[in-house]
Amino acid sequence: MKEFNWKGVDLNLLVAFQALYQTKSVSLAAEQCFISQSAMSHTLQRMRSLFDDPLFERVGIKMEPTRRAREVAPIIDRLLGSIKNDLLTKKHFAPAQYQGAWRIGLTDYAEQLFAPQLYDQLKQVSPLSQVSFYNVNRSNYLDIAESEELDVIIGSIENLNRRFLSQHLYTEQHKCLFDPRSVKLSLPLTLDKFVSVEHALVSPDGSLQTQVDQRLAKLGYERRVGVASRNFLTVRRLLIGRELICIVPKRFAEMETASHGLVAVDTPIEVPDFDIRLLYLKANQYEEKSLCIRDVVAQVVN
Repeated sequence: MKEFNWKGVDLNLLVAFQALYQTKSVSLAAEQCFISQSAMSHTLQRMRSLFDDPLFERVGIKMEPTRRAREVAPIIDRLLGSIKNDLLTKKHFAPAQYQGAWRIGLTDYAEQLFAPQLYDQLKQVSPLSQVSFYNVNRSNYLDIAESEELDVIIGSIENLNRRFLSQHLYTEQHKCLFDPRSVKLSLPLTLDKFVSVEHALVSPDGSLQTQVDQRLAKLGYERRVGVASRNFLTVRRLLIGRELICIVPKRFAEMETASHGLVAVDTPIEVPDFDIRLLYLKANQYEEKSLCIRDVVAQVVN
């Protein structure tokens, strides 16, 4: 099949056709299109060439459409209407009427802290919608964001890909978390007491050592790491009823002390703070849906 040649197709020709069909006058059509009468006459010649038909014949003072013109007129009306209303008119996002899914990527830490509240707040502003949470980390967030078309990502993500923008939500600190029914420690927690108890680690890569071990070594101390997990929920379950202590983010520790009777105390060694950020695609920064969910996240987190 011979490929269609689009070279001679000009949207302005269809606009001019519609004006001529409605007014049946070259001068009135020119006025409607904000061009000169001679320019409209030239446009009519281009239309005749494109459609291979006279399209409009002068009958008295009017330009009467040919049969071909009457055939294509409703098609041109639909095309121009679709371009105006569907293609070029931006539709406003209405959360209350939205029936799609909010797709949110969260690190394990962020999901434990914020998933229930995010669901509640999103269902409040968008009751007909669905919510889907995706577990992400620093190494896979880009692939998952692309494959699942995530709206936003929440977590401690460094080395940000240039396709994303980020919004700082807060800076997180650390606490030592343990079960006082199993770990008998007098307070304040000193380094000697800290290293006397076996440790659990939240370890994104499964490693049994962290920067804390390097800092302890410089001070002449060494701790015993008994278990590591990538999952905060697993670590919490490990702490309950066991002689283990774990360094965890402060907000997570506060949540666990309130709900599971664990105790959170200051770390006896310096542990660097980390930033929790909200990530979203740069291409979506002005989209109303993106603005809506970013506002919801900010309300929930802060």
